[in-house]
Amino acid sequence: MTSTDSPDCLFCKIVAGDIPADVVASSDTAIAFRDIAPKAPVHVLVVPREHYPDVPAFAASDPEGLAGVVALADGVATELGDGQYRLIFNTGPKAGQTVFHVHAHLLAGGELPGFA
Repeated sequence: MTSTDSPDCLFCKIVAGDIPADVVASSDTAIAFRDIAPKAPVHVLVVPREHYPDVPAFAASDPEGLAGVVALADGVATELGDGQYRLIFNTGPKAGQTVFHVHAHLLAGGELPGFA
């Protein structure tokens, strides 16, 4: 399923350029833009250009695309932070997923409280 197959998807509209976002990096397969409600000094969403509902579907259909998302996140963390980061994929509403276009939350920019 490509981004054009999901016309009501918020992230598909951002990928298409129909909704503005503070894009900090992009590649042929993904874009990275600042979260509108940041939870860390650097909080960027890394989104594949193709539409997949969650990370298991993405990994099963396009493992190279998933690797590309991780590589773009790593580059952004190096560029905007110190190269140390947390990368989170929420899968399902009980886990906090609210937009059902797979995306990674990149958190960086200092000490990150929470998980040990």
